Amino acid sequence: MSKIGLVLEGGGMRGAYTAGALSWLIDHGIEFDYGVGISSGAVHLCSYLLKDKKLLYDISVIHMTAKANVGIQAFLREGRYVAYDYIFDEILYKNLKYDIKPLVESDKYFEMGIYDCELGDAYFLGKEALDEKLQFLKATCSLPIAGKIVEYNGKKYLDGGIKYMIPIHRSVEVGCDKHFIISTKKKDYIRKPANLFMRNLMKMNFPKYPKISEDYNIRHIRYHEQVDLSEELEAQGKAFFLRPSIEYPVKRFSGDTENLKKTFQLGIDDMEANKEEILKFLGRSK
Repeated sequence: MSKIGLVLEGGGMRGAYTAGALSWLIDHGIEFDYGVGISSGAVHLCSYLLKDKKLLYDISVIHMTAKANVGIQAFLREGRYVAYDYIFDEILYKNLKYDIKPLVESDKYFEMGIYDCELGDAYFLGKEALDEKLQFLKATCSLPIAGKIVEYNGKKYLDGGIKYMIPIHRSVEVGCDKHFIISTKKKDYIRKPANLFMRNLMKMNFPKYPKISEDYNIRHIRYHEQVDLSEELEAQGKAFFLRPSIEYPVKRFSGDTENLKKTFQLGIDDMEANKEEILKFLGRSK
């Protein structure tokens, strides 16, 4: 019997696409043997495992466009381009009452990618790392420069996407022989190398942690390696690789409510358009 893994890319606001696709999975009662998420994909993975469609929609569409989240207000509030403290401490924890406890107490098998600044490497942790006040989830999403290093349980963390953007290799490592991969980028997306300004900015911001800059500088290479592996597995019939069929003007840190709604709905529509193929891949009847 196949062991099927759910693999979720990050993407910031583009994660509305993932949230829509996961909402479709909930509607169809589809579960997986294992799940792994990076950055916003980690948060949406938790909402999916909680079977909470409202959280998926509210987090990815309703609250992401708040002016306090990104830009000038975020910088004035937290000294960073993205107000991760506000997003997680105020919106998710206090406003949305995001309750992670059912996942911690469940028998669900899932992991989230994290970057350990002092170790200089990314790895994956499961439900045992989650905490009531969502500090670990915050750490999984805190991108360098845009956000601050998050100190949690004596360690200094950043977004695991510094090294792994599509964590397909992890699904393979834990023994899954089939993989359902959801990306937030179209098939023709090309990740470009970091420019000179960003490379220098990374060095200036993390002088104690040079490995962060080194890993950041080769993200484009690793990303395409992860896409190549996903496509190779897809060609072998071992993966279903879902990517947006069209693109709305939504980027990692920008997008208006209307286009986020469209992106969320696109996730649902793309799943529905591929329903027969998806159910066949998962070994389910119509």
